[in-house]
Amino acid sequence: MTKAVLSIDYTKDFVASDGKLTAGQPAQAISETIAAVSQKAWQCGHYVFFMIDEHLEGDIFHPESQLFPPHNIRGTEGRSLYGPSKAFFEAYRDSERVFWMDKHYYSAFAGTMLDIYLRERKVDTLVLTGVLTDICILHTAIDAYQKGYQIEIVTDAVASITEEQHQFALEHMKNVLGAKLYPSTELNF
Repeated sequence: MTKAVLSIDYTKDFVASDGKLTAGQPAQAISETIAAVSQKAWQCGHYVFFMIDEHLEGDIFHPESQLFPPHNIRGTEGRSLYGPSKAFFEAYRDSERVFWMDKHYYSAFAGTMLDIYLRERKVDTLVLTGVLTDICILHTAIDAYQKGYQIEIVTDAVASITEEQHQFALEHMKNVLGAKLYPSTELNF
């Protein structure tokens, strides 16, 4: 079994108190855990993909422009990784097992080369971390399910704006997509 951790949208705009579309404290609280999951995957010989939202300034045609304020704009500090994930990425970015991919929609698969990269590396299980549980994590999990991947969610390495949204998404992924849910203390690489 080959696994890949997907660290989804853990950027300043989504996490920092002054972020453009921040989840605030719930997202900040998972900072150490997300980095620890990536580190453990790396140590065990698995892959880590940083799947990072990217938008263009003034893009009125993107569907999110009608739903949310501008965020994760190309070339801005808002797209920088938040917390210790940034140090992890900087340390391993030139390796053959750590990747950064820009994404432009909720799902990490939509319009990216992610599926090709995963299949080339014979990855069959995705370990999802990041934000927001009920948006980008959920949509990525749905696409992963439809593409035949096993899905694991590290419950203390994902967050949403409200606990209700977070719990709804976790239950949906477990009951409808067959995702395995567990806390980081039960991480098994």
